[in-house]
Amino acid sequence: MTYSIIGMGAIGGYYGGRLANAGLEVNFLSHSDYAYVVEHGLRVDSCDGDFYLPHINAYHTSADMPKTDVIVVGLKSVNNHLLPKMIAPIIKEDTVVVLIQNGIGLEADLQAVFPKLHIVAGLAFICSSKTKPGHVIHQCYGSINLGNYSCPQERFERLLDDFRQAGIQAAEVPYEEARWKKAVWNMPFNGMTVALNTSTDRLLANPATRQLIYDQMMEVVGAANALGVTTITSAFADRMMQMTDEMVPYSPSMKLDYDFHRPMEIYYLYSRPIEEARKAGFDMPKLAMLEALLKFKDQK
Repeated sequence: MTYSIIGMGAIGGYYGGRLANAGLEVNFLSHSDYAYVVEHGLRVDSCDGDFYLPHINAYHTSADMPKTDVIVVGLKSVNNHLLPKMIAPIIKEDTVVVLIQNGIGLEADLQAVFPKLHIVAGLAFICSSKTKPGHVIHQCYGSINLGNYSCPQERFERLLDDFRQAGIQAAEVPYEEARWKKAVWNMPFNGMTVALNTSTDRLLANPATRQLIYDQMMEVVGAANALGVTTITSAFADRMMQMTDEMVPYSPSMKLDYDFHRPMEIYYLYSRPIEEARKAGFDMPKLAMLEALLKFKDQK
């Protein structure tokens, strides 16, 4: 299958680079990096082995891109109002869109715009960053869970196979479970690193903030359970705490956005899940307070 990467940042650059390095046809939509990657290509420094693609199929606008089998969206969700216009020119009748984005409600909102589109949720468990044009730093992890939202199973399995052939550890997971599992880590750590201007290791090294992180995780578990996702329990929160203890000191994507004065992904990562949980009769008071702090910082 052919692939198009929308959002050539730390996520799109890494997974798109892996697919291209495996020999698949991959087209990259690049805005700020366009001139650089056309001349210099894409470099990925990875804990799993560095690689360099001296020539990539880079485009400055999706109107110039060929229609594609799979669109991988690594765009920050603050730009999702632009997404329909960006992907419309490259959609075929059976195109699959993989949303590798943070938050709750992303697939439902895109499906409302494109009712016939095949949509898959991509939940990346990866520590990666991009602070220079055409250069992705992959620090650790790198697996991805794929939750089938509205894709024919045969196409979904071909997608899984392509990712695995490219050396990406990919697994099929139930859609709702996948989204809420990712939120168990994302909601506490993204916001808390911004609110306290710190990194993951320092949050867990302090007993007070360690307990607060765990309490926030359990609010997400409770929200998921209230919405019918009963497979997520405290044991999963315990594993997320252990995983974070073992990872290198890390600044999550929201912290990098804040440090580089970019808008933060507050709506899909905080406001939407808090709203969905409240509709189901479950409140998330600690995370609602964190949401308010982030809105203040984002406006400032």
